[in-house]
Amino acid sequence: MHSTRGMRARRTLALATIALLSLGLAACQTPASSTSGTESEAVALPPLSEITPVADPSNVEGPSTARIGGPSIAPLPDPPAPELPVTVTSHDRTGDTEITVSDTSRVLALSLSGSLGELVHAYGLSDQLVGRDISTNFPGAEDLPVVTKDGHSIDAEGVLALSPTVILTDGSIGPVDVVLQLRDAGIPVITVDRSVDAETTYETAQQVADALGVGSAAPPLIETLKQAIADKEAEVAKLLPADAEKLPRVAFLYVRGTAGIYYLFGEGSGVDSLIRSIGALDVAEEIGWKGEKPMTDEALIAIDPDVILVMTKGLESAGGVDGLLAAQPSIALTTAGKNRRIIDVDDTLLFAGGTRIPDVIDGLARAIYAPDSLT
Repeated sequence: MHSTRGMRARRTLALATIALLSLGLAACQTPASSTSGTESEAVALPPLSEITPVADPSNVEGPSTARIGGPSIAPLPDPPAPELPVTVTSHDRTGDTEITVSDTSRVLALSLSGSLGELVHAYGLSDQLVGRDISTNFPGAEDLPVVTKDGHSIDAEGVLALSPTVILTDGSIGPVDVVLQLRDAGIPVITVDRSVDAETTYETAQQVADALGVGSAAPPLIETLKQAIADKEAEVAKLLPADAEKLPRVAFLYVRGTAGIYYLFGEGSGVDSLIRSIGALDVAEEIGWKGEKPMTDEALIAIDPDVILVMTKGLESAGGVDGLLAAQPSIALTTAGKNRRIIDVDDTLLFAGGTRIPDVIDGLARAIYAPDSLT
C-alpha cells in the first residue's frame, strides 16, 4: 500500500507534468461545442400518434427548435453491486492497455457529448459520480462540479481535487495525453470506444458496465434501448408523407458564428444515423460525405438542403437565424435558407447517445414533420 506522503508526491509530479503537456497540446484540439450548465428536467410531450404531420415536410417555412422529451428510459431501479477488482481493456490511442479497477466509489465519466456520464446514470450509479463534463445531462447532474474548460479540455487540477477512484473517457475530450497522464497520479483511466450512433452506443454501454464491475447489467439495458429505438422509428414512420418526393433533404451544419466555422457532418458522425431513423434524406450521404469537414459555399449551394439542422448554441453564436443567413450568404441561397427552415437542437442532447437516443429521434421527428405541434 502506498503511503499518504508517497501518493501526494505522485499527484504533485503528475499535476506538474499535466500542466506542461496542456500548454503544448491544448492548441491541437478539434473545435467542440461549448454549452452552458445543465438544467435537466423531464419534458412531457404528447405521443407522436396524436400530432398531425404537415402535407409536405420538404416545403415548410420558418425555423423551429426541436423539443427533446423524456428521459423515456429510466435508470435501473436497483443499482447493481460492483464485482471488484475487475481488469478491463483500455482502448488508448497508442494501443490497448490492461487496467485494473478496484474502487468505483468516486467516478468521473468524461466525453464531449456527455454520453458516458449518461450511461453511468442509466445503470443507476449516478451517486458515484463526483464530477462531470459540461455536456453531461441527466436529472441532478447540475449539482456536480464541471471539470472541463471551454467544453472540450480537461481541468487536470480540478480532476485531482475530486480524488476520483476511476476515470472513464472516450478520447473526445483532451488533450488525450493529458488525460492518460492522470494515471501517473495513481488513478485508473479507462478509454472506451466513442459512441456516435445506436450500434456503437451498445458497445460503449457494455464497456462502461465492465469498467464499473457491473458487466452483467449491460445486456438488459442494451435490449431495452434497442426495443425503444425500434418502437420510436415505427412511430415516426407513420408521420412520413406517402409521396417519397416530399421527404425532406436534411443537412447538419456545425456552426460557430463568431469563429466563422461551418462544418458539414456526414457518414460516421452520428447525425447520419439520426436522419435515417426519422426517415428523411441525408444530403451528406447523397454526395458521399464522410466524417466532419469544412463546408464550401459552392458545395452547400449544390447540395441544396430543404432543412438545415444546427446546435442551439451554434445558432446563438451566429446571431440567430438572421445572423446565420447574413453571415453565410451560401446558406441563404439554399432552399432551407430561402424558407428560413433552420432547426436547432439542444447541444447537450443531440449527441448524447445512450438511453436518450429514442428521445432525440422523437424530438427531431416533431420538428421536421409537425412543427406546428411545437408551438
